Amino acid sequence: MSFLFDLCYLLALIVLSPWVIYNGWSTGKNRRGLGTKFFGLTKSFTLSDGHPVAWFHGVSVGEVHLLRPVIALFRERHRDWHCVLSTTTQTGFEEACKCFPSLPVFYWPFDFSWAVRRALRQINPALVILAEGELWPNFLMAAKAQGVRVAVINGRLSPRSFRRYVRVRWLAGYLLRHVDLFAVQTEDYARCFRTLGVPSERVQVTGSVKYDGLAMDRRNPRTQELRRLFRVEDEDLIWIVGSTQAPEETVALQIFTRLKAKYANLRLFLVPRQRERFDEVAALLQRFGQRFVRRSKLEAPLTDRSAVLLLDTIGELGALWGLADVAFVGGSLEGRRGGQNMMEPAAYGAAVVFGPHVWNFRDTATRLVEAGAAMQISDAQELESVVERVLGNSEERQRLGSRARELVRSQQGATERTMAGLDGLLRAGHRPGKVA
Repeated sequence: MSFLFDLCYLLALIVLSPWVIYNGWSTGKNRRGLGTKFFGLTKSFTLSDGHPVAWFHGVSVGEVHLLRPVIALFRERHRDWHCVLSTTTQTGFEEACKCFPSLPVFYWPFDFSWAVRRALRQINPALVILAEGELWPNFLMAAKAQGVRVAVINGRLSPRSFRRYVRVRWLAGYLLRHVDLFAVQTEDYARCFRTLGVPSERVQVTGSVKYDGLAMDRRNPRTQELRRLFRVEDEDLIWIVGSTQAPEETVALQIFTRLKAKYANLRLFLVPRQRERFDEVAALLQRFGQRFVRRSKLEAPLTDRSAVLLLDTIGELGALWGLADVAFVGGSLEGRRGGQNMMEPAAYGAAVVFGPHVWNFRDTATRLVEAGAAMQISDAQELESVVERVLGNSEERQRLGSRARELVRSQQGATERTMAGLDGLLRAGHRPGKVA
């Protein structure tokens, strides 16, 4: 079956190669590590002292951050194990190197049979832990053949993905049964995996690990450093519009322009989701005639406090949310992305607002709204009216923030439950097998 998947991948690569080449060289996106990904090379680290290896994988920045409490607890409890970390994107790789300077970090191989087999032979893991998903058929089959146990932690399945799996249920069930543990966020996700053929004993509801890794103290060093750098004063009203997709920046700028006349102390911080859109958003600010400062150019404390701040760096949004009075979480207005992580600003006690399209964070969004800890708006017009109302009502901001923090605290503990599932796999031992 590996041959069939290889053939499909190669055909897709041939068809898409003009776009892949153009996109890679025009944007610089995903060019790094192509050779290691294609051939399954894991760079220059050796783990030949006989200790077992746990291979953690997070696709990009969000998943890398999710893994921080899990890896910390795993290393604390299993000191005789080596831990290694892979990621797929360049931004994820850079963030992984920052977050885990003592761990080997490398790129996840493309799902060609020769690449995944070589990577598995070189690393020789006893356990592979995948953050949220990233279920590739050739990798799963090669891992099973080598006797490697595979766990998905913080698992979820969007309605769109579930519908796709249902269409090929026989194949999905076959591949999903190569996974030894699904530690999923909610009972709804657990039901989806069981419907697709995963044995019930392999599915555990653990909650979301993301709650455990959240910073809740606005006085933390990273947030305080940003406060000093951006010269945020107590009387400022900070509106952070983060993880945005087009046209959310345009909407935010239009609203900010109108509200600035009413709230002279209002400041806007814009944070596009993708690095390749930083220049695009800078050009948008210029077209608006709006004074702005790019974070990447800021080496000393900000002088023009009335300027819009464009956060064109990776890995700082998590700390930046700690400055927000009002936080709009992007990827939720435009209908394609399915939302972004709204738990980070909620943990800091910001007044959180997001749009109607949040299927990737459906359970979290529902809990926040039902607890009166966040506001979900339907369109740009409602966004403006809600932001205007909340900016003018400090009691409502404080009430929303307090409820959000209470909800985050009530949901913590998933890391311990996840570790219990992983410990169960370790007690079950290493399956015999060989590389296919």
